[in-house]
Amino acid sequence: MNVRPLHDRVIVKRVEGEEMTKGGIIIPDTAKEKPIEGVVVAVGNGKILENGTKMPLEVKAGDRILFGKYAGTEIKIEGEEHLIMREDDIIAIVQ
Repeated sequence: MNVRPLHDRVIVKRVEGEEMTKGGIIIPDTAKEKPIEGVVVAVGNGKILENGTKMPLEVKAGDRILFGKYAGTEIKIEGEEHLIMREDDIIAIVQ
């Protein structure tokens, strides 16, 4: 299934968090927080401004990003969990 987000939306796959602390303690799944880091899988065409022009997105597929803890909507694509969110929900691009 191919999914292409519309306008200023992006599809993100979360990067799995650490399963063990620095001290060597294993963190169970129930105690883990959702990661706030991910990789952009697909991007829309761009945001349409009030004057009708289209502003391209700053992120592109393959970028590693940071986003808000509760940002986006969870969706499943081919059995894998992804997030779909607006570009405004992205906090930073990790370089």
